[in-house]
Amino acid sequence: MKKKSFTTGFVSIIGRPNVGKSTLLNAIIGEKIVITSNKPQTTRNRIQGIHNIPDGQIIFIDTPGIHAGHSRLNKSMVNVAMSAISGVDLLLLVVEATTPVDAGIVGDVLTRVDTPVVLVINKVDLLPDKRMLFDKITAWSALHPFREVVPVSAGSGDGVELLVETISKHLPEGQQLFPDDILTDMPEKFIVAEMIREKVFRLTRDEVPYATAVEVESFVERENGVIAISAAIVLERATQKGIVIGKRGDMLKRIGSQARLDIERLLAARVFLELFVKVEENWSERPSKLREYGYE
Repeated sequence: MKKKSFTTGFVSIIGRPNVGKSTLLNAIIGEKIVITSNKPQTTRNRIQGIHNIPDGQIIFIDTPGIHAGHSRLNKSMVNVAMSAISGVDLLLLVVEATTPVDAGIVGDVLTRVDTPVVLVINKVDLLPDKRMLFDKITAWSALHPFREVVPVSAGSGDGVELLVETISKHLPEGQQLFPDDILTDMPEKFIVAEMIREKVFRLTRDEVPYATAVEVESFVERENGVIAISAAIVLERATQKGIVIGKRGDMLKRIGSQARLDIERLLAARVFLELFVKVEENWSERPSKLREYGYE
């Protein structure tokens, strides 16, 4: 019997903000490597997740949501997303089952590329009538010659295994690029900063989440095995400090305690996390600060 060939490929996950791209990647990888929230534009960077399957390795690229960027930060996010549609072997276009069919994203993105595209219809568990799914598939299929259409529920994991099998069919032969125990090529300090920023997104309100960056200033493993981390939550205006710190420091404590739990799971070690807040006026419009925080 002929031995099955090994397949390796790069797969970009694209779509509008808040359709579940990061949740889908975490579900595929089986670990939390990218942050999520119910607010749009949570993801700001191009993040790679590595998934090993029998006779194959898939390198996923999670991207910011494609949207009309107005601030320099938002425009940078859109540029990151658009750059991820080229130079890959497959695109996953993630859409929501419960929202109208979006011809705009097909015109904005898919008409520019020759890369094969798999349509992923997410959140199918939220459809009030499962028969509606057929209508969604028909409407989307009329807009673009998708290689496959796969319904999933990234939150529960339903359909994710079928999606991985579908992806593997469309990848080229190649050699393994990363060791089996590597889940992402992003540095630990980057993921730690993202986990802290996620808690700001989840726990604060109004414009504060979008005005926040996180800078890990020290990351030291002590002799007792505890990892001591000091990180700054960077805001754009002094008036936002009170929201992040909270009354008697309660909000900052909540952000820190919730982030610490995620970081300890990531690092498989006890963590001492020290957070403080600083203000960099209008950092999201300043090229030097965007570069410093890794957004340009």
